[in-house]
Amino acid sequence: MKTHIALIGILSGALLVLAGLSPNHSLAQAPFYQGKTIKIVAGTAPGGIGDNRVKAMVPFLRKYIPGNPSIVTEYMDGGGGRQVGNHMYRNARPDGLTIGAFSSSVLALSILRETGVMYDVDKFIYLGSPESSSHLVFYTRKDAGFNNLEKLRAASGVRVGARPVGHSAYIASRFFSYFLGLKEPRFIPGYGAPELDLALLSGEVDARANTATSVWKRNPDWVQKGLMDFHAIYAIPKDLKHERFGHLPEIESFARSEKERRLLALSRLFRLTGSPYVLPPGTPKDRVEIVQEAIRKTFKDSEFNRQYQKIVGEDASPMTPEELTKAIQDTPRDAELVELFKIFSGAAPLPPR
Repeated sequence: MKTHIALIGILSGALLVLAGLSPNHSLAQAPFYQGKTIKIVAGTAPGGIGDNRVKAMVPFLRKYIPGNPSIVTEYMDGGGGRQVGNHMYRNARPDGLTIGAFSSSVLALSILRETGVMYDVDKFIYLGSPESSSHLVFYTRKDAGFNNLEKLRAASGVRVGARPVGHSAYIASRFFSYFLGLKEPRFIPGYGAPELDLALLSGEVDARANTATSVWKRNPDWVQKGLMDFHAIYAIPKDLKHERFGHLPEIESFARSEKERRLLALSRLFRLTGSPYVLPPGTPKDRVEIVQEAIRKTFKDSEFNRQYQKIVGEDASPMTPEELTKAIQDTPRDAELVELFKIFSGAAPLPPR
């Protein structure tokens, strides 16, 4: 009888070895993400610079997440960032299979305590950001005739096209209009990124703010052939020069007071967080660590940096999970500045100067 039991044990061990398993483990544990699909919920529209940033990340996330899961993208561009923020906080399952790809406006809206925000920015789990530097430019269509700042300031009711109210590009358009001294500008929000290009070309709007990378990536002839008049640049961080637009005056050169400079400093901090990737609150720690480590490896991969430059049109300037979390924790919550910034992020008229 003992011989019979021993023989069964030997045969069982042999079968485990043949199956690639240790006799001490009943099953080899497959990676959690193997055979699964991760959904990236992107708070942007297809075809814009935000979409390109996501596309640059996806292959490397798949490469470095053990199990090489499939990854799909869902676009949720609405409410200036409120829609994707609310979804990730209230509706996304905290199972590690839904990742939010935010714009910096999602964070700003929460810190500013804007209406319609049903999420707490301090409770998201931060995975990192592929970019922490940025340049925005303000420009007008050539046939509007505003080929210098004097003409732009002399005009009344310049139609400034913009992304939805609260979006970082909408806020930038308001900052430019204020600091450049536009006379009673008319803000026309609600456009998607490619739609706004068409609105500018058709004469539906006269001006817009956009990232310098987007201009050069989608419409290089606007620069090369002088089809638009470029008036100023907004650099994040402040002293970061742009290769093609470095000749433009920086927005802070138009500030008239220390209060206005502090306002710009707060705005830069919001933009510094770049394009944050997040998991919903309550995601299990082991899955958080898997995705965070995959993002760390992505940012260290030289091929990622080459592909990011190719797809996005600019160098990556990544923030690790730890750096991004600290930047958000350290963002000033000064009540006076917050209230002033809220005027720029909302639909109310700009304050007088």
